[in-house]
Amino acid sequence: MTARTRRTLTAATTAGVLAVGAAACSTPDDGKNDGPADAAVVGIAYEPDSLSPLLGYGKDGNSKIFDGLLTHDERMRLRPALAAKLPEISDGGLTYTYTLRAGVRFSDGEPFTADDVVFTYRTILDKKTNNASKTELDAVKNVDKKDDKTVVFHLKYPYAPFAERTVLPIAPQHIAGRQDVNTGSFTTKPIGTGPYLLSRWSKGEKLVFKANPTYWGGAPKVKKFTMAIIKDDDVRATRLRSGDLDGAILPPNLAATFKSDEDLRSLRAKTYDYRTVTLPSGNPVTGDRAMRRALDVAVDRKAMVDGILDGAGKEAYGPVPTDSEWFTKGTERHHDLGAAKRTLDEAGWKPGKGGIRTKDGKRASFTLWYLTGDKLRQDHALAYASDAKKAGVEIKVQSGTWEVIEPRMQHDAVLAGGGSPADPDFDQYTLLNSALAGDGFNNMAHYDNPAVDKALTEGRRSGDKAKRKAAYDTVQRELAKDPGYTFLTHIDHLYVLSDQWKSLTTQVEPHDHGLASGPWWNVEKWQPKR
Repeated sequence: MTARTRRTLTAATTAGVLAVGAAACSTPDDGKNDGPADAAVVGIAYEPDSLSPLLGYGKDGNSKIFDGLLTHDERMRLRPALAAKLPEISDGGLTYTYTLRAGVRFSDGEPFTADDVVFTYRTILDKKTNNASKTELDAVKNVDKKDDKTVVFHLKYPYAPFAERTVLPIAPQHIAGRQDVNTGSFTTKPIGTGPYLLSRWSKGEKLVFKANPTYWGGAPKVKKFTMAIIKDDDVRATRLRSGDLDGAILPPNLAATFKSDEDLRSLRAKTYDYRTVTLPSGNPVTGDRAMRRALDVAVDRKAMVDGILDGAGKEAYGPVPTDSEWFTKGTERHHDLGAAKRTLDEAGWKPGKGGIRTKDGKRASFTLWYLTGDKLRQDHALAYASDAKKAGVEIKVQSGTWEVIEPRMQHDAVLAGGGSPADPDFDQYTLLNSALAGDGFNNMAHYDNPAVDKALTEGRRSGDKAKRKAAYDTVQRELAKDPGYTFLTHIDHLYVLSDQWKSLTTQVEPHDHGLASGPWWNVEKWQPKR
């Protein structure tokens, strides 16, 4: 049974769902399949603020509208995209030379050249550009055009993962260069070299893409691809069940309800995606080092993996997963309620009224926010609060939108997420560097540890893998001694899709799932089963 047939059979159910969640639903002309062989509609949880790569969109690759110089294959290996081959590295790792692919055009017909590459990187690095990720290109000294098909990057220092940074999308100078980079129409009406063109973006509802018939990699067989933006997990599952979607990302408990459906299949992606509780240093309770250490062992991570994730994940002790080659063995912190209580006792946090501890007249109480509609974050937050209460710490759990949460992050705790598989620098630098405290969603806990700052710099500036490993070992050991965050779990991503496409795959995924990841990471290469 195809998704279109499923929709017909469940029209009454779908109508009820649409009445409840109209803001998230697709309209008849854009949101439904034209047929199983040439259209797909998937449900995702997050929506970008902008579709401009100059402002950070698609920086980790797979943006659909754009291409980077390089891309990742199924095994996360770098492969040429707009570059004709992998870069030539010289001058002790300070110079990267890219030869560009011939014959590539933007979707408006204009040719892609070295000018577009130089424009993209220089614009991102410009102080006037509101790109929160520009620190990821800190190593770049300058980027120059050698000729129309050759671009040369000169680095300030040998930055081992630099090639990984060149998966970010290239913008057309002839369009984006004529507008205000932060407010121009290019932010919502992008033009790129990618396999799809944006045909419609209804904010808060959906993004609709149509195949680029002149794509240099070959015209996609999926001619229309719609991403329905459905922030509530339960609504996303209901719409999938009704046949209104061909696929969706779901939390484990909801994904499990589709196991008996013969028309759907499930895929599981390994990730670097973690859930953590920020412990703001400016809060008199969470800023207490003993409190942070106590909470780190009061939490029962295994119970979260078993109960909340149904085994689809693993315990987290930092941003680096335990099965990564970069994980520092010996930094695991196991559930030990007795040790948590002793730590608090020794630090002067004594049991008080209602079992809640006090110190110097302060109650061991703080607020923890999670994103409204995100069931996994809600479940993690409630479980964390329950574990903390057993140690005598009161955590008041509240939900809100990011607009509500962000102004409170300096003082209140947040159930946050993050993670990137490409390189350990990507996971740790923006999360822990004290210089980035308060910079948007970077270093949300305002963590400040000089030893960590020094090691982070050494790790990103060394081209020697052994030295980098030693630096990140230092970071993880310091984080175990001085936890500015309570890391909870690393989450496997679960997807449920219509069983009408051949050989769907997933990659090792970052936290930023949905737009860039999922089984549709290579939707331009999907082939129908019949």
